[in-house]
Amino acid sequence: MATPLHQERLDTVARELLNSGAASVIDLGCGHGELLQNLCTHEQFEHLIGIDIDERALASARLVLGLDLLTPNKRLAVRYGSFQEMDSDLAGFDAAVMLETIEHINPSGLSKVERAVFSGMRPRAVLITTPNQEYNVLHGMSPGQRRHPGHRFEWTRAQFQLWSLGVAERNDYKVSFTDLGPADALRGSSTQMARFTANDASSNKTSISLDGIGNKNGNLTY
Repeated sequence: MATPLHQERLDTVARELLNSGAASVIDLGCGHGELLQNLCTHEQFEHLIGIDIDERALASARLVLGLDLLTPNKRLAVRYGSFQEMDSDLAGFDAAVMLETIEHINPSGLSKVERAVFSGMRPRAVLITTPNQEYNVLHGMSPGQRRHPGHRFEWTRAQFQLWSLGVAERNDYKVSFTDLGPADALRGSSTQMARFTANDASSNKTSISLDGIGNKNGNLTY
């Protein structure tokens, strides 16, 4: 069962995708298929695909999602794949999500992620969630400790925003930021999220809704 924070992540991402008008979505690093399971309940999403490099996680996702390798599903699929490598089959989607996955990449591989996702696949909208390193002390963690042994890094809010703004500028996207989870006045929230929208995206179909986001809620919009 998902923790309350992870459920908030799933529900928030689903809501943002619904508000964006996206009909086709890629889950980059789909794991055990929790987000895809959530998105499947919404008729708006006509084409859903998840990729991951963990074959055991993919097997679990297929089980959870009721997928059979011998019987293709026209709406939903999961398969082996890396978001560090461009795949022409993943180009042209309305939206892509990286839900708590980017921190599993070695920092030296972030440029590959940028090229593959933002330049190669170029979805009209991209949502990225990642831990806020500043909040770790409120989880009872010691300095330098990471939340998961598979995390290669964990960003502060300033670090995440700096990277995201650079990606947006280099690839002609807009980006905005918000926090997920209970907020602390000094350290923000446990999870941080960036919303990217391609500047050439249709404003009616693919721009991420920013309702309620702005200075009055303490969130940052660029």
